Amino acid sequence: MIIANDLHKSFKTRTGVVRAVEGVDFQAQDGQITGLLGPNGAGKTTTLRMLYTLMKPDAGQISVDGIDTAVDPSSVRRALGVLPDARGVYKRLTARENIAYFGQLHGMTPAQIAQRTQVLADALAMHDILDRQTEGFSQGQRTKTAIARALVHDPKNVILDEPTNGLDVMTTRAMRAFLQQLRAEGRCVIFSSHIMQEVAALCDRIVIIARGQVVAAGTADELREQTGEANLEDAFVKAIGSEEGLHA
Repeated sequence: MIIANDLHKSFKTRTGVVRAVEGVDFQAQDGQITGLLGPNGAGKTTTLRMLYTLMKPDAGQISVDGIDTAVDPSSVRRALGVLPDARGVYKRLTARENIAYFGQLHGMTPAQIAQRTQVLADALAMHDILDRQTEGFSQGQRTKTAIARALVHDPKNVILDEPTNGLDVMTTRAMRAFLQQLRAEGRCVIFSSHIMQEVAALCDRIVIIARGQVVAAGTADELREQTGEANLEDAFVKAIGSEEGLHA
């Protein structure tokens, strides 16, 4: 379970201070996929980076399975599997070697790494690329490799920033099935996407962020009811209060 409580984050620029996140609150439950939506510049990526300890909030608190990120960030990182917005892989290594390297960083034994690599290769349908050098991989192959290495240590909590961005139809379908499998295993999944159909189909709850704040939260049906709109895209646009959502 991941809890964000009154998060704030500002950045100094040449022209002043930008308040990227101003009081974000939400909970992501175990056994659910929580969708995090927001237009570009809404504070969504900054929020995600604070959740997985890449950034420290200026104020507020984050807990992962009851562990405060400010008190014990190392334990939080062990409890998280993260696919960040920047997901480069080590090009001179094979997919298997990329996964093994991350397993070693988590202190796993060779036998544990081999067992988890088999499980993840099955789930992500990537046996055909495991022993290929990742240089020259397609975007889908790089994403699969990045997800596998992020989950090699079998974390209970998973944060995925736009995992289907740029993928072809078949790879996207496989990724959706994988997300559903993570939920069925009882994991807490936070899933960021701009694809409304995908969010509506996958997410148990949706949190919409705009101007650094949570402006709406609930199931897809609840958001449609709250906004009086028939489809999720229109509900999203009304919730953020701007047509910019159509271009997010």
